[in-house]
Amino acid sequence: MTTANTTRRNRLQAGLWRDALAWVAVFFCAVGIYASDAEPVCLSPETLIASHDGKWLYIAEATARRVTAVDVAKGSVVESYAVPGTPTGLALDDADNLLCVTLGEVGGKVVLLNLRTGKAAGVVAAGHTPTAPVLSLNGRTLYVCNRFDNEVMVVDLPVAKATARIPVTREPVAAALSPDGKFLFVANHLPTGPANVQRISSVIDVVDTESRKVTSSIRLPNGAIALQCMCLSADGKILYVPSTLAHFMLSATQVERGWMNSSALHLIDVEKRKLRHSILLDDENLGAANPWGVVCSPDGKYICVAHAGTHEVSLIDQPALLAKLAKAPRRDELSLSDDAYEALTDNPADDLNFLIGIRQRIKLKGNGPRGVAIACEKLYVAEYFSGSLGIVDLASTEHAVQSVPLGSQPPMTLQRKGEMLFHDAATMCFQQWQSCSTCHPDGRADAVNWDLLNDGIGNPKNTKSLLFSVQTPPCTARGIRENADAAIRAGMKFIQFMDATDEKANALHAYIDSLTPLPSSHLVNGQLSPAGERGRAVFEKAQCAACHFGPFFTDMKMHDVGTGDGLDPDGRYDTPTLREVWRTAPYLHDGRAATLEEVLTKFNPKDRHGKTSDLNPGERRDLAEYVKSL
Repeated sequence: MTTANTTRRNRLQAGLWRDALAWVAVFFCAVGIYASDAEPVCLSPETLIASHDGKWLYIAEATARRVTAVDVAKGSVVESYAVPGTPTGLALDDADNLLCVTLGEVGGKVVLLNLRTGKAAGVVAAGHTPTAPVLSLNGRTLYVCNRFDNEVMVVDLPVAKATARIPVTREPVAAALSPDGKFLFVANHLPTGPANVQRISSVIDVVDTESRKVTSSIRLPNGAIALQCMCLSADGKILYVPSTLAHFMLSATQVERGWMNSSALHLIDVEKRKLRHSILLDDENLGAANPWGVVCSPDGKYICVAHAGTHEVSLIDQPALLAKLAKAPRRDELSLSDDAYEALTDNPADDLNFLIGIRQRIKLKGNGPRGVAIACEKLYVAEYFSGSLGIVDLASTEHAVQSVPLGSQPPMTLQRKGEMLFHDAATMCFQQWQSCSTCHPDGRADAVNWDLLNDGIGNPKNTKSLLFSVQTPPCTARGIRENADAAIRAGMKFIQFMDATDEKANALHAYIDSLTPLPSSHLVNGQLSPAGERGRAVFEKAQCAACHFGPFFTDMKMHDVGTGDGLDPDGRYDTPTLREVWRTAPYLHDGRAATLEEVLTKFNPKDRHGKTSDLNPGERRDLAEYVKSL
């Protein structure tokens, strides 16, 4: 490093941040990033990253559309800048010079900022909702998860250009690089395949960084879904992945003791690239719903997990955990089927008492913890709904807790309160086992079937997206609830087992009513592709528009289209909206169809669900493309 550069870096590290920001502002203005004195907005801090020297935190604030810098020593915000999009992920190079910010829009971008010079290193066009950027060991390559394109994008940083796109399983939302840089582990948010089966789980895809292909997929235990984050242990030997553990195979007659949902932490052997263990994060009579961020302390002492639904963090004694797990049978060392392994009486994934004595649950002062980072023996937590930064002292046994506001926020609207309650298990569910978002991530669907008590027992139904549920009554596959308000109140009573107060129900109604569709990943520059245009004509030819019409593509009526399975009194089901159907697989009331193509062929043998039998293969592909573009 030159003398001039060394001097500049020393000045920055000494705390003369505003000098550096004078350069940063030049770049921000050039790409539409600028300081804002507008009226307060909800901040929604979602993810954060600490500089390697431990002196700075960079926080992505989603709804405020800005990145905030925090001086760790002072524990205060230094400056905030608006960005031209929703910041979803951050990556920082080893020298703390280059900050990579993913902007999670339909036509997303990656903003590259050189913190040492304050000049733009580039802006890279990305895919649909880019997130979770990860830098290669040499700092020349950036891996980005394009969530709704189901791919990992490889960016050559010196030329600020994407050089490869690697298909992965479904909705990649997190990634981690092996210590030798040879493999990229990718967490897929949701599972694929039909839902009317015995085993369903999300997978971890393993990408060979040289061949740039997925070489294997690590399947998690049955019901492990809704992945959000992952991290490597300090020694790089174990990959920790939190998830919800959905017990969808049980009838939802109760919620206590994790009967419906529990929370888990999965341990992946990095060298073997296999699942090693899974443990429950809950206590016997107290759930730890919606695990989100995870980070390991540099000294190897703690694994820290944020629980977004219960506003807590778990501090797990890593040496004690590994010592205890050494006595349990390792999944990757036994020649057993998944079912046989999960039936073991000493399987930690069935033991709600496993973490007693080696884990501390720390109640935070803020609401909605998500991303986590560690700097200077403190755990920092992005508190989404309170717009604050949670701070937990890791050095002392008392683990003192603080919550620092990241800026002014407006008074809470009914809609924002509903969003907060939607993600809240602490006040909305008996024993804190689940929130509305547990089964409806982002207000959509979790891709599994549930045997709820809405319409009897023994007849599981696939989770429906809540998009347009207010506008398209009745609700549920069988139309049991006359409208969204009735469905909300029934859900609070029979799924979360809590009283449905008017105040909470009205707030939830306002939030669900506010949901808007994402433009489809199948559109081209916001327009139908040529195949989609052809499919629009096929949609009319096949008489799909007889039931799917209007702005919501539904007649809001019950029909028997031959998909009944004998578990319901008749074969009549509510016509679902086709809007945003591209992101809600699997399909039909019991999720039997893994793809829309199967809806049009395998599960429509008598043309009762559209006249599709006389369509040629090309027409069927075009029809599916049109529907997936809505």
